[in-house]
Amino acid sequence: MSTAPRAAGHLPGLPPPPRPAHNGPVSTKPYVDLSRADWSALRERTPLPLTAAEVEELRGLGDVIDLDEVRDIYLPLSRLLNLYVAATHGLRNALNTFLDRPERPERSGTPFVIGIAGSVAVGKSTVARLLRALLARWPEHPRVELVTTDGFLLPKAELERRGLMARKGFPESYDRRALTRFVADVKAGKPEVSAPVYSHLVYDIVPDERLTVHRPDILIVEGLNVLQPALPGSDGRTRLAVADYFDFSVYVDARTADIERWYLNRFRKLRQTAFQNPRSYFHTYTQVSEEEALDYARNTWRTINCPNLQQNIAPTRGRATLQLHKGPDHKVERLSLRKL
Repeated sequence: MSTAPRAAGHLPGLPPPPRPAHNGPVSTKPYVDLSRADWSALRERTPLPLTAAEVEELRGLGDVIDLDEVRDIYLPLSRLLNLYVAATHGLRNALNTFLDRPERPERSGTPFVIGIAGSVAVGKSTVARLLRALLARWPEHPRVELVTTDGFLLPKAELERRGLMARKGFPESYDRRALTRFVADVKAGKPEVSAPVYSHLVYDIVPDERLTVHRPDILIVEGLNVLQPALPGSDGRTRLAVADYFDFSVYVDARTADIERWYLNRFRKLRQTAFQNPRSYFHTYTQVSEEEALDYARNTWRTINCPNLQQNIAPTRGRATLQLHKGPDHKVERLSLRKL
């Protein structure tokens, strides 16, 4: 009689279990890639709660978005986020039950936090405003707040003192500790949490002005570097980053050449509109020829915005729950959704 060991899991008298069928190698990618059409079909019967006029009001300068884009891309996303919010609350309740720590009424409903990242001029602000409007129409979470990280930029005087004006928008130009503390306090359920206010008109923090949020159901945090991991402290220990408090995150992606073109087009339009205000920090670029003004914009892209994108922003794309990949016309062509 043979004394060779049997294969693990093969019981005497029974045939070996069948091998699972594979139609090729098993994918180890952390994302499911979806075409626009496949994604659009996932909205099911979610009604469109916005009118064309409302979409136009939410659209950013130079961004191209219409009701079809809202219907195909952002309605399915609002449905997915609604499911995530419900599932997250259920998981939190299960954990509290396990720990025998029923949540007190005054602390119930921990806010669901969404981060939205991407380059300058890629359209992330429009995405954030659309999601705020759509998510607030769901009866389960009517209180949706939106905060941009611009308010956590260091004041202009401080940037000048540190020699960082040419690196405005880079991670070191923000008060990252204050931003993380703000989101942590909202997540902890504090009744009121306030943030500084930034003015694009004067290109600086507005003194003595604050934005206050009051226990939102959902908080959306939009900014260039919100998916950055935490940096080690001076003692070598790793700290928490704002992204550690996110329940879901979106990265708005596009080809660098397309983003540069959108940036320059937006600069042209701002030169004809907002920059005309004598109080505008950029008013001086309305007093020179268009070519001179565009030379400044190209130089800003080449020396500040593009390096920041390549060195700091784009490398965080793989940390997002969902990636929206835009085509040259600003429309989302495909999406990548992280697997659970």
